[in-house]
Amino acid sequence: MKRHAGRYRSPFHLPKKPKAEKVSTLFLPNSGRTYIAFNKPYNVVSQFTPPHDGAQTLAEFGFPPDVYPVGRLDQDSEGLLLLTNDATLNQALLHPSRHHTKSYLVQVEGIPDDEALRQLAEGVVVQGKRTLPATACRIEPPAIEHRAVRYRATIPTSWMRLTITEGRNRQVRRMTAAVGHPTLRLFRESIGKLSLQHLQLPAGQWRNLTTEELEKLIAAPIESGLIKGL
Repeated sequence: MKRHAGRYRSPFHLPKKPKAEKVSTLFLPNSGRTYIAFNKPYNVVSQFTPPHDGAQTLAEFGFPPDVYPVGRLDQDSEGLLLLTNDATLNQALLHPSRHHTKSYLVQVEGIPDDEALRQLAEGVVVQGKRTLPATACRIEPPAIEHRAVRYRATIPTSWMRLTITEGRNRQVRRMTAAVGHPTLRLFRESIGKLSLQHLQLPAGQWRNLTTEELEKLIAAPIESGLIKGL
């Protein structure tokens, strides 16, 4: 395990993939379509219609009326969520063949050892199916807004960064649980090369993507093993 800039990096990482073709003009903002980045707070559901429990929804954040989320973040997860009125964006970002990465900051129970990181990187069985190769490394507590989490006084907590190319239901939580480290807090920091660090969006805030940001998002599947984050 190598130390780099105050953090640990796992030697296990995603295989290299070829660069994608240049972004299609279908995705350019001046085409009349809307592309939004949102820093979703905790306890907000990724939908516009109210759930039965009356939880806060996307309808309360002033989005244009015709957009919808690309993928989702669970109610108890936080971080980068994209919204659009362009149906082709879902296929471009979410189809497994595109290999677009999603990087998460994850607070877990306990301190994952090298073996746990290896298992996460090589794939663990979740609901009867093995996950695709991932990147896993321990990190120092990240510079994100503090939020209280449940914990047990006798068990320490720690942070890790997990980068995946799939979007299965509650995948990150199930992956960390499979190696004995239940997730306490989950924050999505980036999709592809588009990160909240670059966007500078506080929790609950959103803005339209620029042409440059959209090109970076669409045309950047995995180009190297370890995706650099915050």
